[in-house]
Amino acid sequence: MSWLPILLLAAVTFVMAVYWLKLARSLWMLFGSAMLFGLAGYALQGNPGLAGAPSEPVAEDNTQTGELMVEARREFYPAGRMPSRFVVTADAFTRQGQHGQAANFLRNAVAENPSDGEAWVALGNALVEHADGQLTAAALYAYSQAEQVAPENPAPTYFLGLSFLRAGEPGKTLGLWRELLETAPEEADWREPLAARLARLETMLGMPPAESPNQSED
Repeated sequence: MSWLPILLLAAVTFVMAVYWLKLARSLWMLFGSAMLFGLAGYALQGNPGLAGAPSEPVAEDNTQTGELMVEARREFYPAGRMPSRFVVTADAFTRQGQHGQAANFLRNAVAENPSDGEAWVALGNALVEHADGQLTAAALYAYSQAEQVAPENPAPTYFLGLSFLRAGEPGKTLGLWRELLETAPEEADWREPLAARLARLETMLGMPPAESPNQSED
């Protein structure tokens, strides 16, 4: 019976974040993951398999998570440049929560073009989702390949940090995102959204925000 107040608290917190803090749609999954991590230590010691959840809402959450993952990934790439046909097809499966099928198409994408950084990132994301949020060796390899072929793009580091957060290792997430922000070009479009996400994560984890380079110079 102790699940009722826990789930109610989670629902109220999520609604407040969306409507009161004006949380962007692309951050919903990040917020939910961080909130789950915080509540897990109080409830089930980090176990992501919450028992007793109705089957239909879980399926809906998987679909919504897939949509959010695609939207979040696309934020790091030019809107006018479409990904490869394999990535487009894989995204359709991702939006339906069929991450195993998505990963199969993405393997074809990187086999056809090993220099496709977005395909490598999408493959890493699909493999993490297919493993129920676990950062597998295959997913880690995909992120490392994405970083090698496009070292200037922050997507591999960002999603690697997100994977660590979902795995219950927020310290690694903070380290990666803080380093990413410190080295981000001033004119980068993704710099401000990343700073906002990092600040929210630090707040949710009850940690003091890292001092920005501009603050340290003042």
